Amino acid sequence: MKFSIDRQDQYTILKIDEEKLDSTVAPEVKSEFVTLQAEGVENVILNMEEVKYSDSSGLSAILVGNRLFKENGSFILCNVNDHVMKLVKISMLDKVLDILPTVEEAVDAVMFNEIEKGLREEGGEE
Repeated sequence: MKFSIDRQDQYTILKIDEEKLDSTVAPEVKSEFVTLQAEGVENVILNMEEVKYSDSSGLSAILVGNRLFKENGSFILCNVNDHVMKLVKISMLDKVLDILPTVEEAVDAVMFNEIEKGLREEGGEE
């Protein structure tokens, strides 16, 4: 699988550089999510800019990422093309997943969530 990782202090962007997110790629995506979680990453932005097609195994990989990162942080999809978005909506996963149009908006959402989390933690300590 071709992909790139951009690690920042507050988030990690995983960009899939494949046109198909299917059964040949999905297991590697899942294992990458598990690795990132094991390394202590809390916020993941999945950049789907290059992905033109996904099947159920691709959606399954996305759901693994959502489950791993949503509990303690953020998991956001961005740059989802129309074909993949149609599949997400048919599967009714648009109600479960956080999907934003651009990487910039996803980064803003992560930073906002981190500020909120920090405020909640401060409020709980008093």
